[in-house]
Amino acid sequence: MFNQSGSRRWTHFHSALQLAVQRSAHKWSFEDFTECFPLYVEEDKNSASATFNSISDYIEAQNLRDLDKLFKDYNVQENIDILHKIVADAKERKARGEVRKDAWREDLDPRVSACAKTIPVLEQDVARLRRQLKETEELNRELQEQLEEVNRQTNEVNGQTLEIVNQLERACEEWQQLPSDEIEGWTVQTLESLKPSVRT
Repeated sequence: MFNQSGSRRWTHFHSALQLAVQRSAHKWSFEDFTECFPLYVEEDKNSASATFNSISDYIEAQNLRDLDKLFKDYNVQENIDILHKIVADAKERKARGEVRKDAWREDLDPRVSACAKTIPVLEQDVARLRRQLKETEELNRELQEQLEEVNRQTNEVNGQTLEIVNQLERACEEWQQLPSDEIEGWTVQTLESLKPSVRT
């Protein structure tokens, strides 16, 4: 079920929990079972007893499986072992008379102590984030300038394209206004004049 190796604190916790699971699984007695299923017990007391024991064992096993899953999901043993080490280290320091700067004292507000530890770390993070923000803003500025330049060039090309299209439309309109009959006649006349004269 659970990993038996670990700190003394974990071993005590594990043993107490296992005992609690066993007691809860076997809390109901065979007499309770008999009250629930009197006909079954009267007909076959041996089978009823075996069924009662199987149910109790199943409840115990299922509880242990569920607890094992919870312990794995939340790293319970590892966290209890860490707590045990912290407490053991503190007891050793106290026995040696060693006093650390971050040791809690009655005259020290825990919030102040926590701030003394965390504020320098947070200030470093703030400085790092400000540098990242500055770099990102510079990059954004460069990208915006590039985008504006591309936009300007695109507008310029669009303007030139529009001018060409307008010129084509004007040329088409002028072409439509030309007398097509005269052009056809002139074209035929020109082609005939360009043909070499056939000598007979």
